Amino acid sequence: MASRYIIIDMPNDKSKKQVLAIVPAYNEQDNIVSTIEDLRKNAPEVDYVIINDGSTDNTLEVCEEHGFNTISLPVNSGLACGFQTGMQYALMHDYDYAVQFDADGQHAAEFIQAMLDLAENENLDIVIGSRFKTQKKPKTNPRMIGSILITRMILWTTRIRISDPTSGMRLFNKRMIKLFAHESDFSPEPDTIAHVARNGAKIDEIQVEMRERTAGTSYLNISRSIAYMLRVCISILFVQWFRKKNQ
Repeated sequence: MASRYIIIDMPNDKSKKQVLAIVPAYNEQDNIVSTIEDLRKNAPEVDYVIINDGSTDNTLEVCEEHGFNTISLPVNSGLACGFQTGMQYALMHDYDYAVQFDADGQHAAEFIQAMLDLAENENLDIVIGSRFKTQKKPKTNPRMIGSILITRMILWTTRIRISDPTSGMRLFNKRMIKLFAHESDFSPEPDTIAHVARNGAKIDEIQVEMRERTAGTSYLNISRSIAYMLRVCISILFVQWFRKKNQ
């Protein structure tokens, strides 16, 4: 099925690194405007594309009303599909970096420049915006316990410590853009991050602050969170060893 495009031309100064914020959005009518306003205000040199993932509310109508740069998928296909659509867009338009940026308002655009600086200075493939790089991770709920477990499993299998493996704020360089755009099983999840790390990708984290969701409801309730953590852990421990080396 064909996607619906609302494309706005944006300035493209090749003297600077070109960065694209990929904003997957499913039923985020109440958050999408403030999310884009945050990007425009606090990361004005960063382009963006909203991937409307078959929303059943008025997300698309709000994007059209505000003239936002949007690709609208005809049905809800999940985060992996929406993110890959954004990576394909970034590859098509020759961006140097792409940053995964949630539509629910939890990510702060003010940290994108620091992520880019770290990637440039250290020649990194992926920079993760971490809530726990310099701050202690709380152990008060199942989600945080699962995050601790995933951190340890990534360390066991890659020898790389990622303090916030479930963070959805990640910056990818051009090499990763090409890889994630082409590989259908490359989702923006901790198991794929572990996979590319095991195959030589250079990854680091930088401390960021994240906000609480102000409107709408996350699809990750307690039961879904537990199921998600179990699936990721099984993938890191077992499935990754059977995936082909793509780098």
